[in-house]
Amino acid sequence: MPLILILIITIIDLYVFQAVRTVTSGSSDNVKRWIYFIFWLITFISILTIAVSYVYKFSAWDKTFRTYLSVSIMIVYISKILVLPFLLIDDIIRFGRWVVMKLSGPGTIPTDRGDQTISRSVFLSSAALIIAAIPFSSLTYGLIRGPYRYKVRRQRLYFANLPKSFDGLRLLQISDIHTGSFSGVPPMEHAVEMIMAEKADLILFTGDIVNSMTEEAYPFIDTLKKLNAPLGVFSSTGNHDYGDYHDWESDEAKAKNWQDLIQLHKQLGWELLRNENRLIHKDGESIGLGGSENWSTVARFPKYGDLKKTLTGLENTPFNILMSHDPTHWKAEVVHYPVKADLTLAGHTHGMQFGVDFNWFKWSPVQYVYHEWAGLYKDNNRYLYVNRGLGFIGYPGRVGVMPEITVFELKKG
Repeated sequence: MPLILILIITIIDLYVFQAVRTVTSGSSDNVKRWIYFIFWLITFISILTIAVSYVYKFSAWDKTFRTYLSVSIMIVYISKILVLPFLLIDDIIRFGRWVVMKLSGPGTIPTDRGDQTISRSVFLSSAALIIAAIPFSSLTYGLIRGPYRYKVRRQRLYFANLPKSFDGLRLLQISDIHTGSFSGVPPMEHAVEMIMAEKADLILFTGDIVNSMTEEAYPFIDTLKKLNAPLGVFSSTGNHDYGDYHDWESDEAKAKNWQDLIQLHKQLGWELLRNENRLIHKDGESIGLGGSENWSTVARFPKYGDLKKTLTGLENTPFNILMSHDPTHWKAEVVHYPVKADLTLAGHTHGMQFGVDFNWFKWSPVQYVYHEWAGLYKDNNRYLYVNRGLGFIGYPGRVGVMPEITVFELKKG
């Protein structure tokens, strides 16, 4: 596998180097030397990283170093791959001209035109490098500036069946913290400060507190314990919380990790709902709150949730809220389930941490996998809200789709 990756990288770079040479052909020798040196230095670092990670286990490297190194290489080669179609077009045109010239005889088709201000090759190569610069610059900016630019989104919702005592309830949702991806405690402290400044009546967390291992959250316990609200802090689990993506030394080690995660929520003072529900009381009236374990229609994600078990006992409650991490659960089961969940809160998608995200227009590649991927949706007089996540995983940044703290105001009407 490492040899295949090295071969692919080498082929890509040899091909992309054509564009670099073409565009810099008019530059001074000194400028070209520096550009060529930087180009091949990046190639060398990339190949060396692959080779060394094969000899020394990559997961044993310093977490921050390996994350940023691998993501930087990924950004470079995503950008370079965008150059390839342009070069292919240029090569096809060159080959076509060569074939026509051979068939028509020498001198039939000129190889260049003196009145051209820029050759087709230079134009295509320049266009390719400009196009490649767009993802390179945006992903690099998102890496540096995006991961901790928390955004508070506000949503007012009206429900005719909301008990009068809960009219004006301030409900705050966070999701997908992924503590294992944080570079340190200060960014988490900032997020907690922003959350507490909202003075919410009820705080709900909809899964993925870690990437795989419960120990990832331990440095953040004192910070996350600061989250509190008059009506409580409740939580549910996401697909990453079960440790399914880690290579455990034994089944017992994985089982212990799960028990540690349950204990973690207790340490934080969060009430973890595992396919169960609670009644939230206020001034003699009540609403229902259910927490489903992860349930997804996407095959690679687990189905630990049990909606029947989660909502049993809430049949006669006037208003119900459901926490369910994966938004595909909503359309598959929740929307038409006999026990009505008036508002379902989900996360999971992160908005792919990349896209265009305005109030009037949203786009992200993740929408081709998840129909409900960010924001508010309504069907059968039931609402779903998909939180964009507080943390990140994989790519340690955000481009366009910012980390989210959601504040709902529930109104009777």
